[in-house]
Amino acid sequence: MDIDGFMQNYQRAWETSDENLLASLFAADGRYRNTPFAVQEGHEAIKQYWQRTKLQTDIRLSYEVLQRHATGGIAHWHTTYQVTSEDMFKMWAASTGTNMLARQPGDPLPRLALDGIASVEFDQDGLCRELRLWWHSRIDD
Repeated sequence: MDIDGFMQNYQRAWETSDENLLASLFAADGRYRNTPFAVQEGHEAIKQYWQRTKLQTDIRLSYEVLQRHATGGIAHWHTTYQVTSEDMFKMWAASTGTNMLARQPGDPLPRLALDGIASVEFDQDGLCRELRLWWHSRIDD
């Protein structure tokens, strides 16, 4: 696999909330670093982490590969989705360091926009050894 194939499958895995597809992109001991401070290692941990995408709907992801090399690459990605549960909103608020935005009980859940960079390293079999993400997010207007 190369960075182009990886990003194409990553897009499909996110837009369809398919944890099995996502895990299949990684080596058995592959690492998914969703922030610089958190890591999911191995297929089961990656699948468990990906469950949060099931609390999102109308997911749209686009990307541009910025750099390719023999063992990986770097891509800029952008995604938007509709939050479908208070739990997802709380996960997002905690991960962004915003705590909770001024929402009243019963207020509609927001659509979020995330923009980030993915650094991908492959093993000798072409599976992802490590995915590092750096991203920011906001309420989508």
